[in-house]
Amino acid sequence: MKIEDVKNICVVGAGNMGHQIALQCAISGYTVKCTDVIPEGLKKAEDFAGNYLAGQVKKGKMEETQVKEIEKRISFTPRLEEAAKDADYVIEAILERLELKRKVFAQLDEIAPAHAILATNSSYIVSSKIADATNRPSQVCNLHFFNPPLVMKLVEVVQGAHVSDETAQVSMHLCEKMGKVPIHIKKEVRGFVLNRIIAAIKREAIWMLEMGVASFEDIDKACVYGAGHPMGPFRLNDLTGLDLSYDIAMELFRETGDMSDLPSPQLVERVAKGHFGQKTGKGWYDYTQE
Repeated sequence: MKIEDVKNICVVGAGNMGHQIALQCAISGYTVKCTDVIPEGLKKAEDFAGNYLAGQVKKGKMEETQVKEIEKRISFTPRLEEAAKDADYVIEAILERLELKRKVFAQLDEIAPAHAILATNSSYIVSSKIADATNRPSQVCNLHFFNPPLVMKLVEVVQGAHVSDETAQVSMHLCEKMGKVPIHIKKEVRGFVLNRIIAAIKREAIWMLEMGVASFEDIDKACVYGAGHPMGPFRLNDLTGLDLSYDIAMELFRETGDMSDLPSPQLVERVAKGHFGQKTGKGWYDYTQE
């Protein structure tokens, strides 16, 4: 398959990442079907698309005729079969839980056309752990967008040993067609490129917080005003979601059994209270007054 053969895209998962990936695909000229098992999530995703596009018109960044065409290209459905049956490329963006992803990919393998590439947006679970749930392992890869997908340019295309050159090349070209900057990661490694760097910073930041070296606010200030980062690790965690960090840490702990891989006590405390970050109004910071 060549990039010219990709016309229809299916996005599985209408959450924080999925609905923006779907909208980015539609803006870039692709026919997109976004699916989710949670009706409220689908409705929220559809409302977001309408509000975002209306906002672009209001800001003068898009014409109304352009928006109408984009709206024709994107649809939302609770039925996986409806979303994937004609897909040339599938992007999965569900919870970071391996068994759930394997189940979904097995279903996609049955539904999607034989030529379709099945990609996971997972930021940590490598596609080789998912590929054997399908009969097309060479067409299963990681296509990792960064949050928020409509804004962030970087996309990591991970080519594990099982991934064909064709799959990697089509994935790279797809990102370029969407106006993104893809990087080709030639070997599977946990966390890929950028998240490995971020994880090292976050690990040190959490250690300093737990040891009482400094407050999370001051650690963030050090990164912003000393290292020139756009935001500190705790503010970034609020953006990406404390619940996601918890799931990733627990998935790693289940794999390694190493107690040091468990999420930090202060993270667990916040997740237990439902303080997941910006999306819930509270995380490390309190956004309810903003």
